Amino acid sequence: MEMRLNAASIWLLILSYGATIAQGERTRDKMYEPIGGASCFRRLNGTHQTGCSSTYSGSVGVLHLINVEADLEFLLSSPPSPPYAPMIPPHLFTRNNLMRLKEAGPKNISVVLLINRTNQMKQFSHELNCPNQYSGLNSTSETCDASNPAKNWNPWGTGLLHEDFPFPIYYIADLDQVTKLEKCFQDFNNHNYETHALRSLCAVEVKSFMSAAVNTEVCMRRTNFINNLGGSKYCDPLEGRNVYATLYPRKPAIENNLETVHTNEKFILVTCRLDTTTMFDGVGLGAMDSLMGFAVFTHVAYLLKQLLPPQSKDLHNVLFVTFNGESYDYIGSQRFVYDMEKLQFPTESTGTPPIAFDNIDFMLDIGTLDDISNIKLHALNGTTLAQQILERLNNYAKSPRYGFNLNIQSEMSAHLPPTSAQSFLRRDPNFNALILNARPTNKYYHSIYDDADNVDFTYANTSKDFTQLTEVNDFKSLNPDSLQMKVRNVSSIVAMALYQTITGKEYTGTKVANPLMADEFLYCFLQSADCPLFKAASYPGSQLTNLPPMRYISVLGGSQESSGYTYRLLGYLLSQLQPDIHRDNCTDLPLHYFAGFNNIGECRLTTQNYSHALSPAFLIDGYDWSSGMYSTWTESTWSQFSARIFLRPSNVHQVTTLSVGIVVLIISFCLVYIISSRSEVLFEDLPASNAASPRPTAC
Repeated sequence: MEMRLNAASIWLLILSYGATIAQGERTRDKMYEPIGGASCFRRLNGTHQTGCSSTYSGSVGVLHLINVEADLEFLLSSPPSPPYAPMIPPHLFTRNNLMRLKEAGPKNISVVLLINRTNQMKQFSHELNCPNQYSGLNSTSETCDASNPAKNWNPWGTGLLHEDFPFPIYYIADLDQVTKLEKCFQDFNNHNYETHALRSLCAVEVKSFMSAAVNTEVCMRRTNFINNLGGSKYCDPLEGRNVYATLYPRKPAIENNLETVHTNEKFILVTCRLDTTTMFDGVGLGAMDSLMGFAVFTHVAYLLKQLLPPQSKDLHNVLFVTFNGESYDYIGSQRFVYDMEKLQFPTESTGTPPIAFDNIDFMLDIGTLDDISNIKLHALNGTTLAQQILERLNNYAKSPRYGFNLNIQSEMSAHLPPTSAQSFLRRDPNFNALILNARPTNKYYHSIYDDADNVDFTYANTSKDFTQLTEVNDFKSLNPDSLQMKVRNVSSIVAMALYQTITGKEYTGTKVANPLMADEFLYCFLQSADCPLFKAASYPGSQLTNLPPMRYISVLGGSQESSGYTYRLLGYLLSQLQPDIHRDNCTDLPLHYFAGFNNIGECRLTTQNYSHALSPAFLIDGYDWSSGMYSTWTESTWSQFSARIFLRPSNVHQVTTLSVGIVVLIISFCLVYIISSRSEVLFEDLPASNAASPRPTAC
């Protein structure tokens, strides 16, 4: 009986505990309401830290809506109940305003919320006026003059991406969430400002604590410290993968002699940038800043593959490379140059001989194409090669046969755009590097608003075969100023000029790039990866996400979606169909099995591969982190990103609650003392009910 009572007591306690937890969770849910969004985070280089961080337990601030710039004065001049969390629309998220909030310090400003109210926004770029200024050919004003908008490459840049803020910055894109915040502010905060300290106010808590601090040197030393028994990591190098492919399959290396360069093997190097970046984690498509160049690059590769005859000993090969991490001091191209110098590209695992700089005839780097119909050919020196390529480009651009109606100008000087070619020219200023780049017109460079709307993209969503080349007179019904047609025109011009350079013969055909492929390409990277082009370049039946791939370089173990999709895409577009090889035998590279346009499956001989996009600074023992020789960017580790709103009690309320608690504690101690000291009076010793009865006496 006693055991059953004990078991029942235990179950009763368990049920009571569970009910208490459930009640506590319901109470918490009533007190706090989560807010979805994206947080600014911390990056570091050899000399500085940039970005944002909350306090370890989270930063709390009272909501205050900023509608006009004058609203900031309330926060900057002795606010009544600090710290505050200003809600700022994009048109007021300027360098001047953010630096004023930074100077006010965490005492007055603990959180900044960027709300997605874009009706008055006219520009929004967080990058420097001169991106990658100190890691290119030279750091002088010849390449880029930050003080002269006519001589820099991002006139609308604020440089906020490279500032360090003592508070978290949280971006809220969902307009329903923004409305919820504004309503909370209107209901509880936006009246009787002089009594803020005397009543409960609507506040937000943001958790985005960053583990790293100071700079990359300090952070890596802490991470690599031999006595770090906990195995904690404070930061990781920015790291990704370059993707490359050759127009024709390469011959294998001589057995037992994998390090010998084939000097008679010649390449034209065609490159572009793969990545983009913003202030906020997981947000940003880089539509104009790098995707336009990437689109032209892809179409040039495919058009050349279709136009050129089969492999011939007399023809040059073409090496197509997309560089990752170029937004952060040319990580991908610096590593590519480093590997080529050491004859470590490609790796021995490919079974092909290394490629040296002597194997490269020239480089054509497709840069930022803001205004895709207004392009210049840049070169450091006005060489015969540069003049020859310019003439060929304009021959096709101006030809009435094709009706492209473009005029490609040239600039032969040290005023070079910030593209991957600078890594090659930094090693050797005499290297034959040509750059196709447009004049800067992107007011949203390296920002969350460089999206499909910024490039005026509208998906045509046709069911036609986008893998077929088209005749020059096809698609007359399409708007000639549409983005798809502009990509078609520029990529056709570049491919025709390269065709003539490779074959030595002028292109006289009528086949041009397919604007439907441009339509599908842009849809895949701007709206959804679950798209016909990615499906065709994937294994049959692959499940693809309905979100566009993230193109930030990330870190080891982070998302490498863009590299993966690019690997499949180049593999598919530059491959050779193998109709006689069955699916079961199409399993080992360089053979690859693709779904194809009709999703019936096809075996193809591919040439694509990966190379490392990790700065050489992290490979060299004893590297001088402040030398500026190589990129030194790292990313801080963090545990979580979260935001929630709640009613923060007034200071009076908090003091009253604390005082009542102290009084109750003192009274409790007094009662316990009194009861304990009078226990013999309050609690008499009574015999137990089951005590043994005294032995009966004799009658």
